Amino acid sequence: MSQPGTVANQILDVVRLNPECTMEDLIHHFPELPWPEVLYEVQQLSRSGQLRMTESSVGFTTTLRVP
Repeated sequence: MSQPGTVANQILDVVRLNPECTMEDLIHHFPELPWPEVLYEVQQLSRSGQLRMTESSVGFTTTLRVP
């Protein structure tokens, strides 16, 4: 589980507050971080079951949700 103040914890907080958060929204929410770092953290959270990524076939949008 992520520790308070970590990038992973901040990502979870943003997604909890924005249930229809997209990957693009999340990247824009953290302009101080390189997008590969945000993507890496999202992938780790997804693998651990803390975050669900749903890809839309329309527009290739990835929506993020906390299960």
